Amino acid sequence: MTDFWRAVLAGLGGTVLMTAFMYLASLIMNKRLKVVDILGTMLTGKTRQNGQLSYTFPSILVGIIAHFSVGVVFSLAYLGLWKLGIGSPTLLSSILFGIVSGLVAIVVWRSFFFIHSRPPAVELRAYLIAIFIAHLFFAVETVYCYNLLGS
Repeated sequence: MTDFWRAVLAGLGGTVLMTAFMYLASLIMNKRLKVVDILGTMLTGKTRQNGQLSYTFPSILVGIIAHFSVGVVFSLAYLGLWKLGIGSPTLLSSILFGIVSGLVAIVVWRSFFFIHSRPPAVELRAYLIAIFIAHLFFAVETVYCYNLLGS
């Protein structure tokens, strides 16, 4: 299997774990943290009048496709960095990449909520903290899957 396809599949694996973490955090904290639901609602512009998320099939589908696509892009970015000699597919690099990815995600999400005409009612501070932590899980799982697929 080529490094490209290993990175694609690893990105999907990392995104699955990240998504599971966000759903579990949402359940435990009793807050709106489900990234697929939030992303789908915002991308389709279907925030309900009361600020609630949209749970329509198109919104959820858009959220899933967008979220997993971004996961693959992050994973391919990791691969590109490794090819340039920046980091390597190790635990330490994955943690560092997770920190950087989490910070990038915070900036992107904060900006998205700021420019969106009708963002859903989400406790943004809690969401951004969870997103940061989720990117640590994403990066470690992505590197683990990448290495597993190469053995």
